[in-house]
Amino acid sequence: MGKNKLKIGEFSRLGRVTVRALRHYEEIDLLTPEIVDRDTGYRYYSVGQLQKIFSITKLKSMGYSLEEIRDLWDDEQHFPTVESLEEKIRKCEDELAVLKERKRMLKAVVASQKKLHKMEKVYFESLPAITVASHRTIIPSFDDLGRLCYEVIGPEMARLGCECPEPGYCYTIEHGGYKPQDIDIEYCEKVTKKGTDSALIKFKDIPAVPLAACLKVFGSYDKLYDNYVELFA
Repeated sequence: MGKNKLKIGEFSRLGRVTVRALRHYEEIDLLTPEIVDRDTGYRYYSVGQLQKIFSITKLKSMGYSLEEIRDLWDDEQHFPTVESLEEKIRKCEDELAVLKERKRMLKAVVASQKKLHKMEKVYFESLPAITVASHRTIIPSFDDLGRLCYEVIGPEMARLGCECPEPGYCYTIEHGGYKPQDIDIEYCEKVTKKGTDSALIKFKDIPAVPLAACLKVFGSYDKLYDNYVELFA
């Protein structure tokens, strides 16, 4: 064969297309070998046919089907008209709108699943009536709550003879809403019975709660607010 004739494997490498694709192009009469050896069945392409294979690849990347590309070459246009290209642009815009809507729906499902996952941490139960020893004050920041318990509340409850059941149960109330500093906070701890009020400790009967949303957090207290943020995000 002459130097301008390429075996199918050579043409495949130069044209950056698979041999399988070339055979398919031949089957649909899109690109046929220039010569087929009757004795061996070998297929030979010309160097000039590389231009066509490059054109086919480009048109495919622009969204044209093989049938559309074949029709172009049958009409000897070799390249789409402006009207045809504009029609492809409109189709792209339609497909983009569909994809955007699909993306919106997927994001909504993801958000729903995340919310469901968060809600798995929450459980509901009734809370019994309890008696608490309460101390209300203003602290500079939440970091000062621990020191307040150990240095003020604990010693005063011990002095008053308070008995706390096992396991211990305590909670805080932030009066006036969340504030990062100068926090009006009330610390309450469950006790077995009421005692005599003092300047620091007041005893209160807390009524039962028929149904409360509860959240379990394992670990240090500094994880509490991270879990609150995650839960209500």
